[in-house]
Amino acid sequence: MFEESFWKNKRVTVFGLGVNMGGVGTVQFLIEKGVKEVIVTDMKSRDELQTSLEKLKPYKNITYVLGQHRPEDFTHVDMVVKNPVIPWTNEYIVLAKKHHIPVEMDASIFFALCKTPIIGVTGSKGKTTTSTLIAHILEQAGKKVVRVGIEQTGVLSLLTDTLLADIVVFELSSWRLSALQNIQKSPHIAVLTNIFPDHQNYYKTMSAYKEDKENIFLFQKKNDITIASFDDRDVREMVQDAPGILVWFSTKQNIEGDGAWSDGDALWIRKQGKSEILLSFNEVLLLGEHNRSNILAGVTTALAYGLAPQVIKQGVLSFKGVKHRLQCLGEKKGVLYYNDTTATIPEAAILALHSFSQPVILIAGGSDKNMHFEHFAEEILVHTKGLILLQGNATEKIVTALRERLPDKEKKRPIIVVGTIAKAVEIASRCATSGDIILLSPGATSFGLFANEFDRGEQFIQAVEAL
Repeated sequence: MFEESFWKNKRVTVFGLGVNMGGVGTVQFLIEKGVKEVIVTDMKSRDELQTSLEKLKPYKNITYVLGQHRPEDFTHVDMVVKNPVIPWTNEYIVLAKKHHIPVEMDASIFFALCKTPIIGVTGSKGKTTTSTLIAHILEQAGKKVVRVGIEQTGVLSLLTDTLLADIVVFELSSWRLSALQNIQKSPHIAVLTNIFPDHQNYYKTMSAYKEDKENIFLFQKKNDITIASFDDRDVREMVQDAPGILVWFSTKQNIEGDGAWSDGDALWIRKQGKSEILLSFNEVLLLGEHNRSNILAGVTTALAYGLAPQVIKQGVLSFKGVKHRLQCLGEKKGVLYYNDTTATIPEAAILALHSFSQPVILIAGGSDKNMHFEHFAEEILVHTKGLILLQGNATEKIVTALRERLPDKEKKRPIIVVGTIAKAVEIASRCATSGDIILLSPGATSFGLFANEFDRGEQFIQAVEAL
């Protein structure tokens, strides 16, 4: 399936164009493969999709159905390619399947067509940092790497680049992993960082969420490799079904067999029974205790790929981190500003708070993914000097959780809620004194006030620059 002749003269519906360029890449790929007509359907308006539509202007054989979905675009076509965020239970997906119309995603098409070995990275937290670190280490070692699914990069638009590459590093969400069931394929090296409650507005149960995550290793061959966190009980249980070679990393204890672990500030590795200290965590540029786990995952992957320890060390020590993830924006009047906009779940924001010993003024809140905020509220009360919240239904839950935990005499104290990042930065900077940290780490999604979490981060950067 998906050979060159498959696409000729077909009619394909792209279900959900979106604004993050993944849909654009899918449309471009289909047209370049010779598809007769691409039907792009999205509930967003032309104005909302303007950025994506501009990029598709050169292409002629596209039919746009915007602001609505038509049943015939799911029953009288040769294939539907759905946006990853659209659930398989969606009524139009169900309709297509009822009419025996194949439904795919960019990830399943990519895996089916890519001839280059793939390192796939997934997890509830840390997958972008881990993916980027792995790619960086490999590039520093002289390998030709194609980065796929990281940040706002597309997927199918990068297939041509893989023809001359040594390796693909693919960041895989649970949504994209769900499509690998269709083609029964998993990456050559699968990296599983951790499992926390996430996307509970999409998944009805944690077991359903974990089932999609398991596709990263479920279809591996016996010579493929699974890199897994020994610290995470859910991960340990999940990978017992991994058919390939299992390699562990841990921030808490020495592991059995090959892999990597930390002992105090020392990062240890073991390869073919030989153990040695690779580096000290004091030498690395990544901030935060949670990044130790990301570094260990990256080191273990590079080791399993076959790189020499000294090459891996050079790669880790030269890695400066990822934009929007505990990104230091610099100092203003003795106050340091950090952009951690991609902390879209409470646990991620809590880890960010634990990264600082200085007083923290936190900018948090936003939209809810059916998450629990009680623990986040407790951490806010313990680890922050001040708090400014962004409007949203998650913020309402945070405010409720905070008030329940405040002493009686403080239950009615004002909690600041604002409608823009610029206002949040203005208030935070006015309240801060030299030596403080102003941290954007929302613990919630960006929908409502922002196009996405990256837009939220960019607006934060602009507001800080404008001070």
